[in-house]
Amino acid sequence: MSAGQDAKFFTRGKIQVRPAKRVLSLHPQTPASFQEFRQELQDAELKDKKFVKRKTVLKKIVANITMGNDMSPLYADVVQCLSVPSLDIKKMVYLFLVSYGRSKPEQIRYALPSLQQDCNDRDPLVRALAIRTMSYIPLPAVTKAMIDPLRHCLQDKDPYVRKTAAMCVAKIASYDLKILEKEEFFPLLKDLLLDPNPVVVANAVAALTELSEKTKSVSFGLDLQAASKLVVALADCSEWGQIYILDSLLTFVPQSTQDAEILTERIVVRLQSANSAVVLTTIKVLLYLMNYMDDRRAIEVLCRKMGPPLVTLLSSGPEVQYVALRNILLIIQRRPTVLRNDVKAFFCKYNDPIYVKIAKMECMYRLARDENAHAVLAEFVEYASEVDLDFMRRAVRSIGRLAIKIESLADKCIEALLDLIASKVSYVLQEAIIVIKDIFRRYPGKYEGIIPTLCENLDALDEPEAKAAMVWIIGQYANRIENADELLDDLLYTFLEESIEVQLALLTASVKLFIHKSTSETAKNLVHKVLKWTTEEIDNPDLRDRGFMYWRLLAINPAAAAEVVLCEKPAISTDTDRMERGALDQLLLHTGSLSSIYHKNPETFIRNVRGKALTDSPALNEASRKVLISLPPETHLTIETEPPPLPSRNAHPQSPSLPPLPSATITPTATAGLESAALSPDRLLNNNDEEDEQEDESSSDEGDAGSTNPNHGKNQMRDPYADLDGAFGSYLNDEPKPLEGRRLDDDLLL
Repeated sequence: MSAGQDAKFFTRGKIQVRPAKRVLSLHPQTPASFQEFRQELQDAELKDKKFVKRKTVLKKIVANITMGNDMSPLYADVVQCLSVPSLDIKKMVYLFLVSYGRSKPEQIRYALPSLQQDCNDRDPLVRALAIRTMSYIPLPAVTKAMIDPLRHCLQDKDPYVRKTAAMCVAKIASYDLKILEKEEFFPLLKDLLLDPNPVVVANAVAALTELSEKTKSVSFGLDLQAASKLVVALADCSEWGQIYILDSLLTFVPQSTQDAEILTERIVVRLQSANSAVVLTTIKVLLYLMNYMDDRRAIEVLCRKMGPPLVTLLSSGPEVQYVALRNILLIIQRRPTVLRNDVKAFFCKYNDPIYVKIAKMECMYRLARDENAHAVLAEFVEYASEVDLDFMRRAVRSIGRLAIKIESLADKCIEALLDLIASKVSYVLQEAIIVIKDIFRRYPGKYEGIIPTLCENLDALDEPEAKAAMVWIIGQYANRIENADELLDDLLYTFLEESIEVQLALLTASVKLFIHKSTSETAKNLVHKVLKWTTEEIDNPDLRDRGFMYWRLLAINPAAAAEVVLCEKPAISTDTDRMERGALDQLLLHTGSLSSIYHKNPETFIRNVRGKALTDSPALNEASRKVLISLPPETHLTIETEPPPLPSRNAHPQSPSLPPLPSATITPTATAGLESAALSPDRLLNNNDEEDEQEDESSSDEGDAGSTNPNHGKNQMRDPYADLDGAFGSYLNDEPKPLEGRRLDDDLLL
């Protein structure tokens, strides 16, 4: 019966079994429906010499299984069909056993004799199907019964049976690894690596690779001779077989540079494959072997050969393009010469999905250099006028990153950003201000002339990151902005409603403004207002602690505060965008896998996966050896069955002794202007009520009266935090105290 005629069994509704006699439901829900199936099988036994009727009934049963109907009540009737000498019928019965064999452990024993008999059938296809069916039923009785047949199948004369048996070993390992170790199947599996049939070799490699990841008892490592034999089998393997064999070459550790060069010459031809997975896996192996090569010319030749296949992948569908682009991002960080002259291949097309456009734009930025920088900048400027907001924002930010990366292009990038700011588009304006802040840090004292243009658009900023960037610019260049105090005063109206990012920027900018303009009463009032808000009305610990720190610095030593707040900032560079060399080498071992898309090692997001790393050998070049990452030892979590004993209530453990606070010398290096503007505790609290002033005076008087040191008042080494209580007023009155009327040890939280 042809496939077109079989399609009617998968139509939902009523299917006519015999014309004008009886209609058989395709969705049996009652015992009567199952009885009809049984009756059909019994009728087929009487008058069915070519087994046509029996095939028809079994096809209906398989169709019901495919569509999710439970056909397990027909288990005994279907198993009886195993004795029929028909390959089609056996296939359908095997499918039935795979579906319901695990759920019927008490009835599987009726099928085992027939399965064992089929493992010795004359037809190799029947032998292979029988052993595969048994491996798919994870029951102890089935596993025990298939030990001897599996051993014979691994040494069968037919290659199809051998390659199926190899995969059965890996299947059994997923639910009963101990029996494989006990019966010594692993040596038999390793012998298949020398099989003359390449398909058998590929399946043996796949099984051994999976087993080596599950158990330490299987060590899968190749020497040069074994690796060469596997490479010979590549030409006659299927595409999946090629991937398995190429992956296995990562277990080969070259002991000399010649070993690595010989292997690269033999597998570089795989770059011409039409399958994208084969190409990426070949590139992965080549990048791995390059770490064991010292010949720069040979490495450059390999890099040039890897470029065209990667560019060819960009002409595939969007999904394949995205996978290729994510892998390219890793490859060009490690080997920039691979695609150095192919930056135009990453120019975005109008019909590219947004995720492909973003990945292409990142690749363009990575490949940008003096020779192609103007073309890349023109593309970014064009992308900044796109319709998609996310893509547009990334384009504007890429213009700023390009200015930071290539100094000769910084002027052109600034002009492009100013043109975008002039467009008055809100989200473009805000992204431009964010990247201009980084450009100021990259080229200090070069582009400050555009600050008035930025200040004109201050009212258009409504995003936290953009507003924080503008506040940083105002505070950093407060000495050059005449109305910096007025601009900050306007921004401080909504201080308590702003995000933490903006509040931190406003706090630091206010302190910078006060240091730059220490004689300005407006600056004093602003910093006083911000410090009071930060230390009294803000719950965020980071913001509150920074407020206390600034308050303390300004109160004790304004010159030191100027050195801390206005210190020279390190110049921004593009090195922070790159991944560390050792982590990059480790991640490139997973090229073409899910890790290359996430840019994370698989052990970070998949359980029970062993990590990969370069193996040290005499052939490993010095550059790779310096950043070599060793895998951490496997740790096993131990859980204590008995909890530790609780301490007795009467026991009073001794507190650990704390080291003394380091003393610091305060040197009078402050300038006269800053000394006169020093924010003492009294001046910072000059707007408080009289009770706070009296508390400060009484606390300082008590400190003077309680001092018995004869050298008190002289220049000496002292702790700058000694008078902390006086600086912050009555904050210590809120320290936690035990509740009245209750013992301290009655509270379980304490």
